[in-house]
Parts: sequence; structure tokens; C-alpha cells
Amino acid sequence: MSSQSIKSHIHTSLTGEAVKNAIDLVVYFESQGMQFELSTTDYLRDKQYWYVKYQNEFIGFILFNGHNPVKDETEPEGWVFWSDNYNSSAFADFPLEESIKGVAYKHVDIGTCGGGLTVNLFGQVFTPVCNGTTFRFDNPNSEEIVALKKLVDIRKHDISRDH
Repeated sequence: MSSQSIKSHIHTSLTGEAVKNAIDLVVYFESQGMQFELSTTDYLRDKQYWYVKYQNEFIGFILFNGHNPVKDETEPEGWVFWSDNYNSSAFADFPLEESIKGVAYKHVDIGTCGGGLTVNLFGQVFTPVCNGTTFRFDNPNSEEIVALKKLVDIRKHDISRDH
């Protein structure tokens, strides 16, 4: 599905600063060659849940949980970005600025999905990290978007070295 469709979902579901931040992230993803796919699985069919992929590998997932068409009562109002499972040596060893590490560490998805992995992220070990998603950003602000872009860059590099 086109990036125009995801942008349309942003404009119909979000307001104010959330629109700006979500569009900023989507435009960045486009500039990095990523694709968007609206989920059609039974559970997510009526929700605005998007897969973000690079070279046919998952980067992350976005839920726009606004007013249209269906609000998911189990998730916060606004939007959520979950990373894919970033349990890779690329994340253990990657040199990262302390300010970005601080933001990343605040968003490690610990214990939210009923299971967990032990994950080394930039030299710090976390457990139990969600089996399917390493990071979760609820309604990310502009500072968090900067960190999120860096995390996605690392994932993109990780995918590229495997292909």
C-alpha cells in the first residue's frame, strides 16, 4: 500500500503535534526505502495497524488509534510505534550517543506481552523484553522521533548486512 494511504490515516486519526511527528517519521521511512503495509489479519483488519518493512524484513509496526474508523480500547489514544524484535549483536555493540541511549532505554518494551527475552542493548542488558517487539513508543515527541530514527537506522543496517 502506498505511503499516501498511511499519510491519509495519520490525518484522519491524529491531531496537532501528533500529526507532525507521525508525518515526520513516515517521510523519513520513505526516504530510507521502507514500505508500508496495512494489516489485514482478522484481529487487526478494522484497525489502522501498519507494518513497516525494509527489503521485505520488518522494521516495526504502527497503530494509529484515533477517531476513525475503529478505536482500539486496549491501546492509548493517538499512535504507537513498536519496533520489530531487535535482539541482534548490532544493537549490543553499536556506538550510540548517550542522549539517544537514554531515550531508547526508556522505551524498552519490558513485560508487556507475557513472555520475554534477555536483550543486550548498547551494553545494557534488559529482561523480560517482549518477544516480538524490543521498543515501544506511545505518541512519540520530536526528541523521541530523533532517537527512533536512529534505532531504525541500526535495524536497517542489520538487515542490509544479512542480505
